[in-house]
Amino acid sequence: MGQVKPRCVVLGGGGHARVLIDTLLVSGAAQVVAVLDAEPSRRGSEVFGVPVRGGDELLPALVAEGVTHFVVGIGMVKASTLRQKVFRVGLKSGLRPLTVIHPSAVVSPRAMIGDGAQLLPGCVVNAGANIGVDAVVNTGAIVEHDCVIGAHAHVATGARVAGMVKVGEEALVGAGATVRQGIAIGAGAVVGAGAVVVKDVPAGVTVVGVPAEPLKRT
Repeated sequence: MGQVKPRCVVLGGGGHARVLIDTLLVSGAAQVVAVLDAEPSRRGSEVFGVPVRGGDELLPALVAEGVTHFVVGIGMVKASTLRQKVFRVGLKSGLRPLTVIHPSAVVSPRAMIGDGAQLLPGCVVNAGANIGVDAVVNTGAIVEHDCVIGAHAHVATGARVAGMVKVGEEALVGAGATVRQGIAIGAGAVVGAGAVVVKDVPAGVTVVGVPAEPLKRT
């Protein structure tokens, strides 16, 4: 008999959820039973054949139906705090976070991958890297050796994080950004798309440009 696949629900039904569901279908790692989304207009629709059944109020019913795992389907810019809230909702319901790894991801067996982390198509996670709980390494992103990516952080599409970089919890490294080796990016910080980071970024600060500098509010 084959291994029984865990039954999981996707919390959030936007574009990021579509990539996750596609990844789970391709990898065959889980049976995706339902999508839950607070947006009323999405209810009754489907994402690649998976029904959008309603909001988080349906979690107890899904648990009763044998669902055991969840994935956070929210990945938009500056959404890391929301990701953490949704992650906690999943845990509170008694579900376990499902780690999602696309078959095309290149992941060193000497990397550490936290529960609920999401490693999406074509990304690279090299030796000694530590990917935190519910962190996202998005399509084509590179996390080099001995990096630490904090819980709920997001390394966005095509970003490149050089060796021994530390990315704090809930921080965002934007699409196509480059972070020089040994840099520390504080919790909740945002590195703008295409930025080149050559010095540490304090917690909660947004940096943009080449080289990256704090964003000036007008």
